[in-house]
Amino acid sequence: MRILILCTHNSARSQMAEGWARFYANQLGLPCEIFSAGTESTFVKPDAMAVMQEVGIDLSTHSSKVLFDLPDPWNFDYVITVCDSAAERCPVYPVQTTRLHYPFQDPSGGSLETWRVVRDQIGGQLEQFIFALKNQQPVPATYQDAPRVEV
Repeated sequence: MRILILCTHNSARSQMAEGWARFYANQLGLPCEIFSAGTESTFVKPDAMAVMQEVGIDLSTHSSKVLFDLPDPWNFDYVITVCDSAAERCPVYPVQTTRLHYPFQDPSGGSLETWRVVRDQIGGQLEQFIFALKNQQPVPATYQDAPRVEV
């Protein structure tokens, strides 16, 4: 299974989502490849790295990428957009790809507390998504501030 998380700059929300998705996939033993990319490439924001490090997820080796930096960029089972701009600019994928839109507030320019709130919202959503995949249940179709599940 291949999963792509797409945002505009691949600098914050998509990077945090990639980190969370990998964490939960590893926790649940779900074999999959997880990538993130942006419609534009910039850099991974230090605040994203800092707040993810607080929960034990290391983004220090991550880099900002565009879709065409990824291996086999048209072959994904799921493409998840995490901002409205990326949803609008997301390319058309083959019919076998499921597109989902989980929009999160952009924490850029906000306090570390704002970053933590967004981090936790993304974490909760990706936990629900990976849990559903692992248990062969329908994945959340939209963003839901759902309760955390036991992993």
